[in-house]
Amino acid sequence: MKIYKSIFIILVIFFKTGNVLSSENIFNVNNIEIELGPEASFKDASNKAVQKGFEELINKILLKDDVKKLSNLKLQDIKDLVLYYQTFDEKKINLNKKIFNIYFDKDKVHSLFYKKGISYSEVTKTELYLLPIIKDGDQLYIYNKNFFYEKWNEIFNDDLIEFILPIENIETIQNLTLHKDNLFKIDLKKIFKEYINESLALVVVEEPNSKNEKVLLLTNISGKKIDKTFIVKRQKLKKEDYFVKIINETSKELINLIKTQNLVDIRTPSFINAKLMIDKKNNLLELNQRLKKIGLINDVYILELNKNYVLLKIKYLGKLNKIINKLKEQKIILRILGEEWSIKIT
Repeated sequence: MKIYKSIFIILVIFFKTGNVLSSENIFNVNNIEIELGPEASFKDASNKAVQKGFEELINKILLKDDVKKLSNLKLQDIKDLVLYYQTFDEKKINLNKKIFNIYFDKDKVHSLFYKKGISYSEVTKTELYLLPIIKDGDQLYIYNKNFFYEKWNEIFNDDLIEFILPIENIETIQNLTLHKDNLFKIDLKKIFKEYINESLALVVVEEPNSKNEKVLLLTNISGKKIDKTFIVKRQKLKKEDYFVKIINETSKELINLIKTQNLVDIRTPSFINAKLMIDKKNNLLELNQRLKKIGLINDVYILELNKNYVLLKIKYLGKLNKIINKLKEQKIILRILGEEWSIKIT
């Protein structure tokens, strides 16, 4: 009798929390600073914070072309997407400022993206190993006399993507010199030997003194090789200002490439059935608590439950390998045994 009572309690708690699974939410935007004028009301400040927060959100998770689709969204429509917000007492920070944290409702944002036919990028803090080089005629500047290598992280900083520049390496110099006439043939894993399992990018700035700079991007992002060439116009800028522009525009291109490899299409959710064997370690309540932290999981349904195991149906967005990695981050192992998926807590 006690067993059935426990099962009933588990079912109630599990289904009660089934629609609010994500506590770690990429739809939160924190530390929005709003300047307060002498005549400004709290309503004015909160409206500005919501508007600014939404702009930061879509620039963070959407591709450039999709950001444009939401550029004319009315303030009231944006406010309807807000779940709640927090504000810090301005007296503790600055008499002329308020700081807001905006929490957008995931389901409402999903609904908006669905109507607009927009996919979003599920990217949390990500590292990109980056080596920018200058190709001026037959000469390569890799570590020395290379403004881009020396200044990249001073000029561009992003909360989403951390650019990591590798230290000087003689083998890298030899490898790049050997392929300088056809850099598209270079093997990035030989350039980034110590980081072969990470996202990688070789940035080649050609003819740095020209009016229109050609930039080559040779990347391996999430295991996929992606190459791209684009032009950065000088527009009468001084040399250093022009180089700063190249760094900023190239960084944004790289971030966009990373987003394309992590897109989530709201219109095409996937499902997987997995069996959880119940014991002291592998209990359903603990699993539920960990699943709440994964934003890509939309819902979990119990198909079958007895004293030995639970058969779960998991509804998720994005690619299966992404979900498997997200589960690993929460110390949950999803794997296939024969023709059946199993899930367990580690």
